Amino acid sequence: MDSSRNNNYGRGRGRGRGNYQNQESGGRGRGSQNHSRPPVQGNQPQQPHHASGYRPPQTTAPQLPHQPVVGVATARPNAWVRGPPSPTPPPFQATQQPQHLGAARPNPWTQRPLGPSPPRHTPPQPSAVDLDIQKVKISEEKPVSSSSENKDNQIQPIKRPDKGGMLSIRSIPLLANHFPVNFNPQNTIFHYDVDVKPMSSSPNDSKLTKKKLRKSELRFIKDQLFSGEDQLKTAYDGEKSIFSAVPLREGQFQVDISQGEDVRSGSYTFVIKLVNELKLSKLRDYLRGNLSYVPRDILQGMDLVMKENPSRKRITVGRSFFSPEFRSRDDFRNGLAAYRGLQQSLKPTLQGLALCLDYSVLAFRKPWPVMEFLKEHFKGFQVQDVKKSRRAVNDALRGLKVTVTHRRTKQKYTVAGLSEEDTCDIYFDLVDVEGKNPPQRTSLVKYFKEKWGKDIVYQNIPCLELGKGSKSNKVPMEFCVLVEGQRYPKENLDRNTAVLLKNISLADPGDRRDTINEMVRSDDGPCGDVARNFGFQVDRNMTKVSGRVIGSPDLKLGAPRPVKVDAVKCQWNLLGKSFVDAKPIERWALLDLTGGDRYKLQEHTFISNLIGRCRSLGNRIEEPVVYRLARMSDLSSINRVEKLLKGIMEESNKISEGKLQLIVCVMTKKDPGYKNLKWVSETKLGVVTQCCLSGSASKPQGQDQYFANLCLKINAKLGGNNFEVAGNFTHFDARDHVMFIGADVNHPAPMNSSCPSIAAVVATVNWPAANKYAARVSPQKHRCEKIENFGAMCLDLVNTYAKFNKVKPKRIVVFRDGVSEGQFEMVLSQELLDLKNSIYDGDYQPSITLVVAQKRHQTRLFIDNGNSGGRIGNVPPGTVVDTRIVHPFDFDFYLCSHYGALGTSKPTHYYVLWDENSFTSDQLQKLINDMCYTFVRCTKPVSLVPPVYYADLVAYRGRMFQEVAMENQYDSSNAAFDQSFYSLHPDLENFMFFV
Repeated sequence: MDSSRNNNYGRGRGRGRGNYQNQESGGRGRGSQNHSRPPVQGNQPQQPHHASGYRPPQTTAPQLPHQPVVGVATARPNAWVRGPPSPTPPPFQATQQPQHLGAARPNPWTQRPLGPSPPRHTPPQPSAVDLDIQKVKISEEKPVSSSSENKDNQIQPIKRPDKGGMLSIRSIPLLANHFPVNFNPQNTIFHYDVDVKPMSSSPNDSKLTKKKLRKSELRFIKDQLFSGEDQLKTAYDGEKSIFSAVPLREGQFQVDISQGEDVRSGSYTFVIKLVNELKLSKLRDYLRGNLSYVPRDILQGMDLVMKENPSRKRITVGRSFFSPEFRSRDDFRNGLAAYRGLQQSLKPTLQGLALCLDYSVLAFRKPWPVMEFLKEHFKGFQVQDVKKSRRAVNDALRGLKVTVTHRRTKQKYTVAGLSEEDTCDIYFDLVDVEGKNPPQRTSLVKYFKEKWGKDIVYQNIPCLELGKGSKSNKVPMEFCVLVEGQRYPKENLDRNTAVLLKNISLADPGDRRDTINEMVRSDDGPCGDVARNFGFQVDRNMTKVSGRVIGSPDLKLGAPRPVKVDAVKCQWNLLGKSFVDAKPIERWALLDLTGGDRYKLQEHTFISNLIGRCRSLGNRIEEPVVYRLARMSDLSSINRVEKLLKGIMEESNKISEGKLQLIVCVMTKKDPGYKNLKWVSETKLGVVTQCCLSGSASKPQGQDQYFANLCLKINAKLGGNNFEVAGNFTHFDARDHVMFIGADVNHPAPMNSSCPSIAAVVATVNWPAANKYAARVSPQKHRCEKIENFGAMCLDLVNTYAKFNKVKPKRIVVFRDGVSEGQFEMVLSQELLDLKNSIYDGDYQPSITLVVAQKRHQTRLFIDNGNSGGRIGNVPPGTVVDTRIVHPFDFDFYLCSHYGALGTSKPTHYYVLWDENSFTSDQLQKLINDMCYTFVRCTKPVSLVPPVYYADLVAYRGRMFQEVAMENQYDSSNAAFDQSFYSLHPDLENFMFFV
């Protein structure tokens, strides 16, 4: 139960996070660049030598000022297209001539040439400047789109050391959801900054009001200025940027909005100013390897252009675009349906620019009339039931957005609730807007008849209160329709509907491939008129690519011979086998929390089953020294939990010598008190706990596998070794003393604006097995992706490694989770620098490799030949792709290390940013694939390299600790940012308490 998760917490780039209610079970896991690196190929500009390792900024020619044109946009045709373009500054010319990338360049960290590798076991020579490197200052905000921005001082990811891997047991033909995009490198995209503000309603006051306009309002105002033809030549992000295929007029314009439109009536100022001219020739040069930096401004502009068509015709939710219609088989009833959407991105690849498109599913409310919604929402609902079930109807409708049908308008209103009076009893003062007649008392029924020509049918039920405060108004339900695109939170779905939604989301490979092909060809997809007007042409066929299958490693268990895994699913079982290092369990307690529950735990049967399975796996286990019966309510506060656990430990101390090793907690259900239990046991008392649910523990069938999975976790938490890769990891031997590090950041929920982000770092403390991890967790600034204490935490872990092995690690491989391509420079110039400055000590300078593991991407792989995918049709475990769809010259690859039994397998994208260990493609791919077989919680390879997986679990545990701090305001209201609140008990800090 410890680490199965929901999606209550997200990341800035982010992957979802779980909540504490999805707790422990016997379940399964989820699915140098330096002197030692060989020469790389390609070209890049020369770089002068500086002590800090980066090049000084270069200046560009000054921009010519643009003369504003002030006026009212009345003449629509071609009003925005300039005649002869105004003089533009000459393109930026680099003062340095490019040189071949294979030439010796200074190492940005040490100023030593990046040349051929020295002998593998020769330690790096210390350099005085290693510890005195100036940091490259970068912004943690989104990149600014500006041609004058100097990119040359940024540290770039290393280049691929070869032409891709060759190692495989077989090759398979694959299709990838990458669609090649052709563009004219002679074209220019014009980037404009826009500022839209409402003007004051007072004619004597020209000051603009400060109320922020919504994206939908900004887009509507923008569309009023542009003619139909011009609209198809522009792309708008709904905020500050417009990208155009043709030059536009600049200046300040006034837009008048009449009554009844999407935006409130009045006058608005629209200011547009050219900020950049994006030359697509730069992107061509980058794809050919002739440009040293990523032209992110160009890629961002092109990406927005490709998204313009679906953003106009589909429902936009975050970065996804959903169809406004749902399929009949996706109707959930109850006013809900599953809507299918697309996610897309542009990627520079070996075959050129490619559109990567995948599909997603969300539950939305159906855009039905309110009366029809109520009839489906409540079974057997009749109109007269509105008054009888007033509270239920009010709760069902409050907060929903509706439009009205009695008058012509697209304006959206929020339902505040039901009116106190029935419709027939509502009267109000009708005010003459011209002021000729005094206010006249009238009824709502009469007003609708005389003003709108509408007869109100249901007069004996309440109206809907729309709006807020003094601006609220009453509208009969029969004239209200739910607005389309109202997302329904999946955590609020009933169990059956949640299962249906999950089944639709987990489409098998064939269905997903067909849906993606349908979306890329659809009229409301990315390949519309806007993209064509910018000169983009998209190949509607998926990219064909060859995949290689890496063989699975043999495993070492508690047997004299290595164990071979299943050839298809790459799984292994524990029947007749034991752990490599099974820890004895001499002092443990059973905390039975089913007291007072209808279905009480059969404790004798449970104890017998657990002891039997532990002994069969090699764990010498005794009877529990303490059995304590309690209730789930005892977990409701940290004081009660601490009292309960201390009582168990004190009783154990009276009976046996030595500290209690383990408390097995049997719970009746997933409960918020779980986080209190974990915080008290892991930070205050220093005792390992293993939780499980009584329902699962008492099932009559499948108990052998269930208790085996519990034993996997227990043995790992106590410092045991379940299984390991037979022999040495590729590229290393026993003398290397390698430490693997995993790092991750957990961000608070999107609506949270104050809670800290949680940084977690884990590292191996044993070699050559490299499967035992110590963890460190730290709170940091809200939504800060950079790990602020990365160097300090790593130094602590390096010292821990030295404590266990009597020597510091000679080589370090860091796996960083959760950063996007736009944050690579931050990881290189800040986090990696922090690591080096922290752990380097005189002659001690271990060689470091830094790899980013990305799961939040859209790339999917499909088997081109249906006979090669097994029963489900997914790619086999160990499938790797490092051609065509990967970066043109950076060191990256896709690896699907797990067996996909549900839905379509999603490969992990590994991106090597730094390498001082001279990995080839084959060596690193084999290393990562083998490591995926060492995850301690399951007998199958997992989809993500374990250091990252564990860092994710530790960061989630830190999030639970933060919740305890916030709920109890322990010591002070700032406890959530207090490191002491997250510090683990010394008895647990170097053990895998988090699995």
